[in-house]
Amino acid sequence: MKRIAVIAHATKTLGGGLPELRERLVAAGYDDLLWYEVEKSRQAPKRVRRAVDEGATLLLVWGGDGTVQRSIDALPTHEPPPLAILPAGTANLFANNLGVPIDLEGALDVALHGADRRLDVGRINGERFGVMAGAGFDARMIAETDKHMKERVGRVAYAWTGLRATRAGRQQMTVRVDGERWFSGKASCVLVGNLGTITGGISAFDDARPDDGRLEVGVVTAAGPWQWARVLTRMAVGRSDKSALVSMTNGRRVDVQLKRKTPYELDGGDRPPTRRLKIRVQPLAITVRVPLPTVQQ
Repeated sequence: MKRIAVIAHATKTLGGGLPELRERLVAAGYDDLLWYEVEKSRQAPKRVRRAVDEGATLLLVWGGDGTVQRSIDALPTHEPPPLAILPAGTANLFANNLGVPIDLEGALDVALHGADRRLDVGRINGERFGVMAGAGFDARMIAETDKHMKERVGRVAYAWTGLRATRAGRQQMTVRVDGERWFSGKASCVLVGNLGTITGGISAFDDARPDDGRLEVGVVTAAGPWQWARVLTRMAVGRSDKSALVSMTNGRRVDVQLKRKTPYELDGGDRPPTRRLKIRVQPLAITVRVPLPTVQQ
């Protein structure tokens, strides 16, 4: 019998909420639960480490991408227990990329009966991420989005701040990939991805695979709302790398030097401004519960 630990962002909702989750787990025979509720995602790592110390063999993470990212960051490097996502956030990018249903019944079925998949993670300035990290446009949009507006209108909140972020302009940056200078010039965004799809189902990195030991790297040179509209349209209707305003590559080590201190983000969480980003891939570092493969008829 699995020893299940629930790490739950108590302010997030999905289905009938945490009472329904507990009822379903008890009905499935899991009444000896390790149960931890937090008010903020940054409180999750301490609970994850406690759950591992107390013998948890499966971690159920209830919350958004921020809670998932903080939980991933706290997993031990040696034989971490599998992690399952109960996507109660706004964007739920990690869950969407892996095909986890955005409903409580479906997500819990995957958590209890799905397949275990080993995945890479990225590490930026010492902190792990599962989906993407970057600086510039995306980080400004995330940092400036009011959390109360996000709770009221969901993803629409990002559209308001996204429009403002397109006006921030470009800055000089140098990007080195696997030790070689790959890009040097003015850009409005640098993005590094382990998974490919961003908010709205748009593919930022069409060739991303979370188990190939590599990270996708993209630089956007768009300036202003109209050029950003061209980039986002191309991403929505075709391959992102076909845009003249986008450069892409991939690698294991990415180092970014920015001309001025700039906020950065990882998995939808903003971090303080910096001029340097040190990003590395950690191959097959975590195990995540995903839907069972579909049987072809």
